Amino acid sequence: MSKTTISVGGASGFWGESAMSTAQLLGDAELDYLVYDYLAEITMSILARARASDPALGYATDFVSAVLAPNIEAIAAKGVRVLSNAGGVNPEACAKAVRALIAERGLDLKVAVVTGDDLTARAAEFADAGVTEMFSGAAFPEVDRLASINAYLGAFPIAAALADGADIVITGRVVDSAVTLAACIHAFGWSADDYDRLAAGSVAGHILECGPQATGGNFTDWEQVADSLHNIGYPIADIDADGDMVIRKPADTGGMVSVGTVAEQLLYEVGDAQAYVLPDVVCDFGALQLEQMGENRVHVSGARGHVPTDTYKVSATYADGWRGGQTLVFYGRDADRKARAFAGAALKRAQAQLDAAGLPGFTDTLIELVGDESHYGARRELAGSREVSLKVAARHPTKAGIGILLRETIGAALAGPPGLTGFAGTRPRPSPVVRLFSFLLDKKSVPVTIDSGDAQHHYTPAGNDSAFDDAVIVRPAPPEVHNDGGPMLLVPLVELAWGRSGDKGDKANIGIIARKAQYLPYIWATLSEAVVGERFEHFTNQPVDRYYLPGMHAINFVLHDVLGGGGIASLRNDPQGKGYAQLLLDIPVRVPERMRPAH
Repeated sequence: MSKTTISVGGASGFWGESAMSTAQLLGDAELDYLVYDYLAEITMSILARARASDPALGYATDFVSAVLAPNIEAIAAKGVRVLSNAGGVNPEACAKAVRALIAERGLDLKVAVVTGDDLTARAAEFADAGVTEMFSGAAFPEVDRLASINAYLGAFPIAAALADGADIVITGRVVDSAVTLAACIHAFGWSADDYDRLAAGSVAGHILECGPQATGGNFTDWEQVADSLHNIGYPIADIDADGDMVIRKPADTGGMVSVGTVAEQLLYEVGDAQAYVLPDVVCDFGALQLEQMGENRVHVSGARGHVPTDTYKVSATYADGWRGGQTLVFYGRDADRKARAFAGAALKRAQAQLDAAGLPGFTDTLIELVGDESHYGARRELAGSREVSLKVAARHPTKAGIGILLRETIGAALAGPPGLTGFAGTRPRPSPVVRLFSFLLDKKSVPVTIDSGDAQHHYTPAGNDSAFDDAVIVRPAPPEVHNDGGPMLLVPLVELAWGRSGDKGDKANIGIIARKAQYLPYIWATLSEAVVGERFEHFTNQPVDRYYLPGMHAINFVLHDVLGGGGIASLRNDPQGKGYAQLLLDIPVRVPERMRPAH
């Protein structure tokens, strides 16, 4: 490709994302690629169940019906190439549907499929080999309980499909950033040992992978964009051949692109940000630099990369009983106390019915009150609430056990305290608990195929003289507070920093980015591992990891076993830790009075 810069638009962050992004991004004159990310761990299990009921399903059907169908002519006319993991657990079926659409419209577009990530057929092999979970050490699940097993593939097979002339590339499970990195590899001819450049392309992909979260969505300073969220712009990365990039959004769209919005997304769902392991490269975000280049334009540079590991991360999903719950509303005097009394009574009634039916007890129960600051634990400040939303939830080995809970919760309504109401409609039903099981697998044992319709070939990862060793990472010295003896004052953290939180399985991370570099030593001194751990002690008793990222003036915290199982295994109102940063941003930080933030 002759261009020295490519423009990549991030059009989707999850399955169910708004369809408005595609037409919006196609209106950008410079656009070269559209990338779509659909596959959360939860999504894989949902798609696996869909394929089990109908062999023609198992992919993100709205990629065809809501994204491509209204826009395929414009995509063809503009020559934009489309890269997506919409294939889910059935990428061939997705490709078949896309090719049918192209034929129906009389267009000349080439569709390629990348396969090899689906390892479900090897379940017995992994069980016999004694594969254990990479974080907990748990034994491999019973084979008949497994829904999906997928390796996280990288970018080079997608780039190979582009080299074959594909206009649209459909994959199964790949790392979220791989579709963007693949565009860079193809456009600039990056090799497998261009580690810094591969890391930069992965940084771009990480910024784009959640769509408008980089352009003002889920932003700490939400009031700055509140009036324009209905027309929020989706992110575009202008990436050059050396990996430097400018993040922007289409003209005349809402939201904003700032150092804050981009930095928050950079730390979203990241653990050790100096050893962010991807199939093609291990990224080091420690020296990343963000610079505001004008309105809605942020320059990102300084990515560093290391030799990748010789393994793929593999995630399996499996059934582990059933869960269910009921949400109701109490209002009036002492609404919180009434709700708790009602919930306790409902659980006792349900347990009595379990005993009568000869069923085991609940494996876990949870009572949460929205409007009573239940997420704050011991730091709850309300003395009483006059209006709360109550959730009573439980897990049980059987569907029948959850059915009893749901029936008795409703059945107790006439016998409970006054002020009980709720939104009328279909009653909730038991749903299967799906858990995540992750492990590592030698890359050489995972054959990958690129099918371009008229040609098929296989991808073999480049061999490395040595695999990644975290001893190569240079850890920065923590920032030091230099107190000049002047007066100090307490300032809420939110006035000094932006924050964003996310999840990986049963872990959560919280990225804290100082609004000014001068604030960071004081934030570091305040937010110790112990202080952060204490804030979340009502969720977990596990230690907290803390990482310092001087280039971004940021700190990243990782909390372990903090989400009640995470995803749809959890009973929590926030099973993915999306609001955890908000719990930290209330913490007061002592700073010199001369640093008082301007309001």
